[in-house]
Amino acid sequence: MATRRLKLVADQAASDQAASDRAAELAAALAAGARALNDDGDLRASRQEFDRAYRLAEQAGDWPDMAVAALGLAGLWVGESRAVTGAAQLEARLQHVLARLDPDGSLALRLRARLAGEADYFRGEHTAILAVLDEARAAADPVLLAEALSIAHHCLLGPGHATLRRGLPAELIKASFATQRRSDLLMGLLWQTVDSYSEGDPHAGRLLSELRDHLRERNHLAVGFVVSAIDVMLAIRAGRLEEAESLAASCASAGAAAGDVDHEWWSGAQLVTIRWYQGRLVELLPMLRDGANSPGLSAVDNSSAAALAVAAALAGDRHTAASSLAALSGDDLAHLPASSSWLVTMNGIVEAASLLQDADLAQRAYELLRPHAGLPMLGGLGVTCFGSAQQALGVASLTSGQLDRAVDHLRAAVRHNLALAHWPAVVASRQRLAQAYALRRHPGDAEAGRRELEQALSEATALGLKVPATPGTGPASTATSASTASISTSASAASAFAQCRRVGRKWSVAWRQRSVLIEDSIGMVHLAVLIANPRQEIQAADLVTGLAALGRVIGDGAAAHPVLDHEAIVEYRNRVQLLEAEIDQLDAGAHPGRAASIRAERDWLVAELTRAAGLGGRTRSFPDQGERARVAAGKAIRRALVRIAEADPVIGEHLRQTVHTGVRCSYWPA
Repeated sequence: MATRRLKLVADQAASDQAASDRAAELAAALAAGARALNDDGDLRASRQEFDRAYRLAEQAGDWPDMAVAALGLAGLWVGESRAVTGAAQLEARLQHVLARLDPDGSLALRLRARLAGEADYFRGEHTAILAVLDEARAAADPVLLAEALSIAHHCLLGPGHATLRRGLPAELIKASFATQRRSDLLMGLLWQTVDSYSEGDPHAGRLLSELRDHLRERNHLAVGFVVSAIDVMLAIRAGRLEEAESLAASCASAGAAAGDVDHEWWSGAQLVTIRWYQGRLVELLPMLRDGANSPGLSAVDNSSAAALAVAAALAGDRHTAASSLAALSGDDLAHLPASSSWLVTMNGIVEAASLLQDADLAQRAYELLRPHAGLPMLGGLGVTCFGSAQQALGVASLTSGQLDRAVDHLRAAVRHNLALAHWPAVVASRQRLAQAYALRRHPGDAEAGRRELEQALSEATALGLKVPATPGTGPASTATSASTASISTSASAASAFAQCRRVGRKWSVAWRQRSVLIEDSIGMVHLAVLIANPRQEIQAADLVTGLAALGRVIGDGAAAHPVLDHEAIVEYRNRVQLLEAEIDQLDAGAHPGRAASIRAERDWLVAELTRAAGLGGRTRSFPDQGERARVAAGKAIRRALVRIAEADPVIGEHLRQTVHTGVRCSYWPA
């Protein structure tokens, strides 16, 4: 009997010890999870610890600790569980625990705040979480209040939410002094910083500096990841694109170290921005195709589909571009969720609509963007920036044929981008503004357009930026394109597109991995314009008149046009002098074949000048300029193509098959 009693006592002691050990293990897991989440910002480690804690609490039937573990599993952000299974498991755990708690207690309200925030975020709404936030404010639990404030802010990142979210970060910072949780303070500072950049606050950098000071004292991986993303955005704005690309790689590594689900797509979005301003977006088309259906994308982020539409349109894949735009538009663009990526998404839609010449879509996008004209087009939590929303409004206006409106918006875009110190966007806005002037053709527009182009080139050169030729928004865009023909288009970075740029007195013609230098000629000037405007038909008369089109206001369509305008005559004469000097040098040597080729070009130019001269040396005009221009431009382009083929048969054959001449000329790569 005594032995049995002793055994029962020993068993009870062992059971008590086991229970104590499990309780200690549970407490340790909860403490480790809280430390990883709140102090270190290690989202991966916190998920592991809270998952372990949840299972231990479940075994023990400890509902309060299960609630704490489930809340910890949700993490710092809303929507951290992107996969359907992960999101469903989190929701099931939260609801399972909520059903077993006192509905009036703080833990229950914390669970309700998280559930409301997750549901609102997924739907692009905020009503439910704001209602719970009001309840949290009436309670006396600072942890509950801090969590509800941060969750609510995450559901209010759309461009129209500024008023609703404006006071939340400061309230969160105040609550952090009561919670004594480091993450609450850092999140308050971070939300304040993100809001300032999103609203174009010129003092946003001061808030970022304060946040950096706290991170220098002790790093927080999750918040530090966002700060590293902002650094990439600022490097892009400064025009330091190579540095930005390097920083983007470091940012991705920081996100991976933090266990942040956004680390891959954020770096992808940053690379999209960099390649856009480099005129190389088409290079990312395979990445964008593969990533379009990634389960790691946020449910309310549509920027990847918009980027795919732009890249596909630039590459000439109209089917993919149109399909992507149709999927984004649905019944109405207004149904797109108002998330932190909304402005970037709309910018992509506007650019793709411009490339596809979809005036109706451009007009609808304009209507939705108009209330946000004064905002910068930031993506995510300051991850990237495409400059002022005025830029997108201007491009949409160009596409829909509203030229006066386009000029107004693009002037504002230049000013706003200067204020943002977003130099690649400044260059792009000036270029688009010059295009708008060329299309509008009001008195004084030609000179204004020239000034904008010159300033854009000057700013780009100072920063070491390339200035891609503006994608056309109509046949009249040739005048602007002609002035930037030596610079490759955004589309020409793709392997299927040739590139043509001036190198000293020669032209560099490149296609895929091949390149060749060709002597300057009128035909090369025409060819450069065509290559700078792929898949667009350009009037031969516009090629012949070139930049002079900027200086004319077209009146009656039947009015006579000069066979050669003044600038073209000067260029032809200068070219004749250069050719004659080269002929003299070659005659002194042993290059009879080359000399004969140059004489042929000189003789053609002299003939053109002779035909252009009227009585008293005045420039002759002809009513039917189309036919005469067709002949002149066609001959000049074909001579240039022969020279290219002689220098590189592969490039020559590509251009022979893709360059078309006639009354309308075009470069139409496959």
